[in-house]
Amino acid sequence: MTRFCFIFLLLMVYSFLGWCGEMVYCSIGQRKLCEKRGFLNGPICPIYGHGALVVLLCLHGGCKNPLLTFLWGALLTSIVEYITSYIMEKLFHMRWWDYSQYKFHINGRVCLLNSSLFGLASVFLCHFANPPVTAWMTEVFASGVGVPLSLILLLVYLADIVLSVRSAIQIGSRLAKLHAIHDELAGKLESLKAEQHQNLEAHRHRLESVRAEAQQKLHALYDRQDFFERRLLHSFPTLRSSRHPEALSKLREYLASRKNKSET
Repeated sequence: MTRFCFIFLLLMVYSFLGWCGEMVYCSIGQRKLCEKRGFLNGPICPIYGHGALVVLLCLHGGCKNPLLTFLWGALLTSIVEYITSYIMEKLFHMRWWDYSQYKFHINGRVCLLNSSLFGLASVFLCHFANPPVTAWMTEVFASGVGVPLSLILLLVYLADIVLSVRSAIQIGSRLAKLHAIHDELAGKLESLKAEQHQNLEAHRHRLESVRAEAQQKLHALYDRQDFFERRLLHSFPTLRSSRHPEALSKLREYLASRKNKSET
């Protein structure tokens, strides 16, 4: 039990530090404070925590030669990132990040730049950060605080996972409904255009009525998004839907226009 709690708390520490690094890196790239990053709502990115644990366990705390730590760290963390990207896409039918615009990428899931940065992070982790972090955690567990703290964080972590997965599923469901409304509108408009009408004014009124009805349904779906769904969309600006890309694009356009209106 104590060992499990120790490993879990280590996962949380490096997930938090990874989230901090992600926020700093993205903010520097955007030259402003970026939107909150990560799949979960809390200030953690578990992919960094899992990557750190994989590196520490597979390399037994790090290679004697920092260059080997760099190479093995870059490889191991890239495997973790690739597998995570693949599983999340299969689960939610959405590509959460895409490195296709970078040189030397593999299916847009990993790229040489990020792998190199992960390699450098692995060197820092193994040769500098982990020894004092492990020593601090040993003191925490020796004081009797470690186990209850880990269990509390575990409950919060699991609740966050459930909430975030629910939001991702809702986004997928919403996109499917938006796609269905667009298809229905296109079908009705095509049918009306194919009909012959002597009264052009009545025909124009019917077209406007069909469009207005569709817009009302679309706006209702847009506005039903909760905070957690919008947060996910902001956290993953390159998010792509493999099933309904056009619906996602229109949803983003609507959210952007509403944001601009609220700022003016």
